[in-house]
Amino acid sequence: MSADLSQWQPRPFPPHELLQGRFIRLEPLSIARHDDDLWQELQGPDPALWDYLPYGPFTERAPFDAWLAGNAASRDPQFYAVVEQAGGRALGLLAYLRITPKDGCIELGHVAFGASMQRTPGATEAVFLLAQHAFDSLGYRRFEWKCNSRNARSRRAAERFGFSYEGLFRQHMVVKGESRDTAWFSIIDSEWPTCRAAFQRWLAADNFDGEGRQIRRLEELRG
Repeated sequence: MSADLSQWQPRPFPPHELLQGRFIRLEPLSIARHDDDLWQELQGPDPALWDYLPYGPFTERAPFDAWLAGNAASRDPQFYAVVEQAGGRALGLLAYLRITPKDGCIELGHVAFGASMQRTPGATEAVFLLAQHAFDSLGYRRFEWKCNSRNARSRRAAERFGFSYEGLFRQHMVVKGESRDTAWFSIIDSEWPTCRAAFQRWLAADNFDGEGRQIRRLEELRG
């Protein structure tokens, strides 16, 4: 059954502003505030970090800083640094992109988390904060996730976060001299209340034991 769009109005373009969580906060990417932290974190021990991104790896600081500065100045994609609440270090970045206010559609991408951020509550909270902002604050209808079809890690993450697989775009892009088939995922507004409740229950303090390990998995909490 189609949604009633008789009262639909284009949504606002997302303001580039601070988003606060419990474990992390999302700060508008700044070369002055985040460059040193991100250079150290993203040059870390994860050799697969750059495999499916259209840029990197960076072996010298000057090209990295130029790439970071371009990201910081970009309006779409709109980049955020993921900053730990406890220590104030930037541990990774991610972005809104393909922002389409007239259709209420927005994508999450350019995810680059340092090894110390991967598989942590903060990594999950970063995705939750952008989804929550898109749906609850801005009123968007559709939140997208796309990745190289060979990127098994990204596909697993999308499914864990509650994105539904929609299909494969064959020969969709040429990235680093190779043909890329793109897997498409999304959450739509009618699905968001269930996903939001699961994120909130998963991120709650009582879902972690004394060692900081999860008690219930995010997928379980969507029921």
